[in-house]
Amino acid sequence: MILATRAEVAAKVKRLEHRFNDLGYDRFGVSREHVRKVITLFAYAYRHYFRVHVHGIDNVPPRGRAMLIGNHQGGVALDAAMVLTSLILEPETPRLAHSMVEKFIGHVPFASAYSQRIGQLAGLPEHAARLLEDERLVMVFPEGARGTAKLYSERRELVGFGTGFMRLALTTRSPIVPFAFLGGGEAIPTVYNAYRLGRRLGVPYVPITPYLAPIPLPVRLDILYGAPMSFDGDGSADDAVVAAHVELVRARILELIQRGERARRRDITHAELGATLRRSGPSEGER
Repeated sequence: MILATRAEVAAKVKRLEHRFNDLGYDRFGVSREHVRKVITLFAYAYRHYFRVHVHGIDNVPPRGRAMLIGNHQGGVALDAAMVLTSLILEPETPRLAHSMVEKFIGHVPFASAYSQRIGQLAGLPEHAARLLEDERLVMVFPEGARGTAKLYSERRELVGFGTGFMRLALTTRSPIVPFAFLGGGEAIPTVYNAYRLGRRLGVPYVPITPYLAPIPLPVRLDILYGAPMSFDGDGSADDAVVAAHVELVRARILELIQRGERARRRDITHAELGATLRRSGPSEGER
């Protein structure tokens, strides 16, 4: 089982369409060997611990720039790790997504170096813009730290979105692929966030579960990718216009969450749910 997972990941990472130099690094400092090692670890959890189900993967462009915009679920970065893994394992053309990580990661021993080596950079607009201009995938969770802080009872809800991702999408003329991550709230059922303890440890908070430690339970996870959304403009529009665009994306993600939850309850097949995701057309206001 372990050897099969290792071989699968190695074959997928080898097919990444990145310009790695002779030492295995690309222009952003991404290391092919680091990606292989980390994704191998994630892939074992993805395949055998969480049994992740992915729907609508064909909605992710096989090449070219795009922004992946989704919801947080679970008190740690479980969602980002599983989305990152899905984009390596599931598409015919594997892709490496670059997420914009919280700035506190830079102060966590080893985490900063490893996150950069697998393409996860500090959440600065200039970093994201450079990646998109290089025709990469950029993953953003507009709920920010408030999204990861959602309690178990709030797991299916969305907190307010920031608008920075939309201005970036408009400026770089990047399509937006909305996605919903489901099951994270059940895997890490947060009942309380210890903010004071978090500050002492150098993190925003420490999620507390009924069994105290935020160790993920072996719960099935689902990722739903919706049809790409594009908007007219160059990023210089009034705040009200940008906010209206953001609300369309937020509404689409909420729709994906609700659709996914219904599918999980009714055990709808991958093919049936994937077909409905491909049929979802553009909303009013999209190009």
